[in-house]
Amino acid sequence: MCSGPLFSKIVLFAVPLMLSGILQLLFNAADIIVVGRFAGKESLAAVGSTSSLINLLVNLFIGLSVGTNVVVAQYYGAQKWKELEETVHTSVLIAGIGGVFLVFCGILLADPLLELMGTPEDVLPLAALYMKIYFVGMPATLVYNFGSAILRAAGDTRRPLYFLLTAGVINVVLNLIFVIAFSLGVAGVALATSISQCVSAVLIVQCLARSDAPYRLRKARLRITRAKVAAIARIGLPAGLQGAIFSISNVLIQSSVNSFGSVAMAGNTAAANIEGFVYNSMNAVYQTAMSFTSQNYGAHNWKRITRILVYCQCFVIAVGIGLGGGAVLAGTHLLRIYSSDAEVIQYGMNRLWMVCAPYFLCGMMDVMVGGLRGIGYSVMPMLVSLAGACAFRVLWIFTVFAENRTLRTLYVSYPVSWALTCSVHLLCYVLLRRHLARKRAAGQGA
Repeated sequence: MCSGPLFSKIVLFAVPLMLSGILQLLFNAADIIVVGRFAGKESLAAVGSTSSLINLLVNLFIGLSVGTNVVVAQYYGAQKWKELEETVHTSVLIAGIGGVFLVFCGILLADPLLELMGTPEDVLPLAALYMKIYFVGMPATLVYNFGSAILRAAGDTRRPLYFLLTAGVINVVLNLIFVIAFSLGVAGVALATSISQCVSAVLIVQCLARSDAPYRLRKARLRITRAKVAAIARIGLPAGLQGAIFSISNVLIQSSVNSFGSVAMAGNTAAANIEGFVYNSMNAVYQTAMSFTSQNYGAHNWKRITRILVYCQCFVIAVGIGLGGGAVLAGTHLLRIYSSDAEVIQYGMNRLWMVCAPYFLCGMMDVMVGGLRGIGYSVMPMLVSLAGACAFRVLWIFTVFAENRTLRTLYVSYPVSWALTCSVHLLCYVLLRRHLARKRAAGQGA
């Protein structure tokens, strides 16, 4: 990451990440398609209505894995092997402990939180059952995410892709067996997802344990190092809080969608799943920007950091426009994969036009955040994102949407918030780079 041709390395790093993100989404897509086709629109709505709530509970720990990625990459770039080793072992323990904590949270809070969201009575029992079984696999989910963050920080995006491919095939096969052969409905797809997550976690742990690299995982050295927890939390905690609070606005949006009934929920679920493929592809560029920036920051390659941001912005715009526009143009055909109900498809197309077409704005916003976190600043992008996206959407729901209660009015809050937040992130990045340049000049003068 710190030498040689830059753009080609960015592409080679990002493409396996994109495929990994798509495979992760296929876990959920397989769930949604199978229940939509074989268990009815109520089951389809049940699975979809849990996504924002699951993210609300999980995003804090996913944010900490971002901290692991940045800290490991900075130590890797600076060749500080002892600090890197301590970070790896601390991260794996954080993942295991956090996963067990989330099992209890998911099981205990599923029913009350879904009721608070106004989930319709015909959907509520199925959604609660799906969530409870899904959260049983949460320790494995976090172990995989932290483990893959370690590998990405060292420049390896291929092996996490292979592990997800294996787990994804298992997930699809088990979905078909549990839902079609055993008629388990939403319980079947949740169980299949949990089992496949366990497979991916076992594979990533074996990979780390058998490696000869500085990030090798050794059972005897598993311990929490306070200094490394602090380093991970400095970057990861703001990222996690941002994700968690972001999810609050998405929960409010999902609650607003719920008020339109189960058919609207089903259409929203299918469209959101299609958008997820576009988002995960753009998110791969965000992770690339963060990893490359972190390593080059550790190696003090300042000029290369600017080029990384420019290349990643061009890349994410191309991905967002290409995939987002393609999803809209092929939307009717794609939505038919999830449901044959004409009304469900129409609701889904309404969301695709309003959210997916301008999705490249979201990608630009995230790449700016990746650049800021890569140079060690995480609180600032958190505050900007919370004000520009989360608070703005909440305000939109209680003002503009309250005056004109249509789904189109609700959905337009997304692109407006992305454009505002991206602009402020860009301004912050320019000011911080100037500040760092002045500090370097003052240090050299001294």
